[in-house]
Amino acid sequence: MKKLALIVTAAVLAATGAEARQALAAAPISAEQATKFVQVGRLLADPASGRVLRDKTLVIRGNQVVEIRDGFVGDGDVVDLRSAFVLPGLIDSHVHLGSEQSPTSRLDRLTMSNADQAMVGARHARRTLNAGFTTVADLGGANESIFALRDAVRRGDVAGPRIIAAGSSVSVHGGHGDANGYREDILHVLSNESVCSGAEDCRRAVRTQVRAGADIIKITATGGVLSNTAAGLNQQFTQDELASIVEVAHRMGRQVTAHAHGADGINAFLKAGGDSIEHGTYLDDESMRLFKANGAWLVPTLLAGDFVARVASGPDNFFTPAQSAKALEAGPKMLDMAARAHRGGVKIAFGTDSGVSAHGDNAQEFALLVRAGLTPLQAIQSATIGAAEHLRISAEAGRIAPGMPADLIAVAGDPLNDVTELERVRFVMKGGQVFRQD
Repeated sequence: MKKLALIVTAAVLAATGAEARQALAAAPISAEQATKFVQVGRLLADPASGRVLRDKTLVIRGNQVVEIRDGFVGDGDVVDLRSAFVLPGLIDSHVHLGSEQSPTSRLDRLTMSNADQAMVGARHARRTLNAGFTTVADLGGANESIFALRDAVRRGDVAGPRIIAAGSSVSVHGGHGDANGYREDILHVLSNESVCSGAEDCRRAVRTQVRAGADIIKITATGGVLSNTAAGLNQQFTQDELASIVEVAHRMGRQVTAHAHGADGINAFLKAGGDSIEHGTYLDDESMRLFKANGAWLVPTLLAGDFVARVASGPDNFFTPAQSAKALEAGPKMLDMAARAHRGGVKIAFGTDSGVSAHGDNAQEFALLVRAGLTPLQAIQSATIGAAEHLRISAEAGRIAPGMPADLIAVAGDPLNDVTELERVRFVMKGGQVFRQD
């Protein structure tokens, strides 16, 4: 009886924890009475319109924008941004807060605990927030560390952006996302429950991730540049496996995004009803047709491609031979891929894959998007209204409007003329709280 009582207690606590996570995710915006007046010289409140308003005051109560007034008004708690350009907090749809590529990355997997990764993630979260990104999607990290960090940010215990977390990627045995290049006995220790083979096992992997607390399901539909194996960049899941993953994830209320480089993996995933593609390096005309037919999103992560190509071709290359070969093959192709996708009318959401490149450098993606043919406004839209629609958080992020969370940033110059202004953020407010004011 005592054992049964313990089991029941554990089950109740687990259910309570799951309900608490859902409640935190869906909690109504606070309307506490403390009021701030943010006086703004130039304001891009709604990037969808592209209209820059002048000489406005944002009235913020608690963590919510309650009014946008004409002129500079208010007394008491006044924030002076009259000489600045203000826009919504930015959204990065692809980061890995718990890690960052370095010469010790492969060793770190053996020496760092999940608790260590959460602490490192807290440091990276603060850098990301200071860079102007008030929302991120973390797509691939140890369940325990990233879910703990996500929940700590929600509670206000840790300074960081709002985190939509996938946790461990659903991957095939031996493929990208599984452990590769270590001793056989170590491989089994490093491999995750989310690694699967066969349609039924892949259903189990998705359900395991949902049970663990995943907000979104991330899979690795093809090989990857930084997996230490010479397995290429093409499709790794079967069509049956992909269909089972998408079906069960959608049944459980989760969207599915896929790391995918090769066109075969991209197209197979989109045919299975997948929601978005990360990277998309070798997408083809069929891919673009499927993107548009499905309403799917592309997250091109140009900064990651640029970073790995520079490391692999540089004098201080710390990648393994297998990683270097794929970096030199795929990295230089990503800019042209994004240009073709943009010309073809594919919806693009901003994402950097930071953790490959350094956290805090996220805004360097904007200049690369402009090089791929987007206008500065379109690049900004990809990191505001576009990313919010992609991540299904349009009611919470992407605009500055009455009833929305008070997430906003400021720069000195005009990013519609020079998008690199977003690399020099001088003010960050998230949920009505000022985190940076230079």
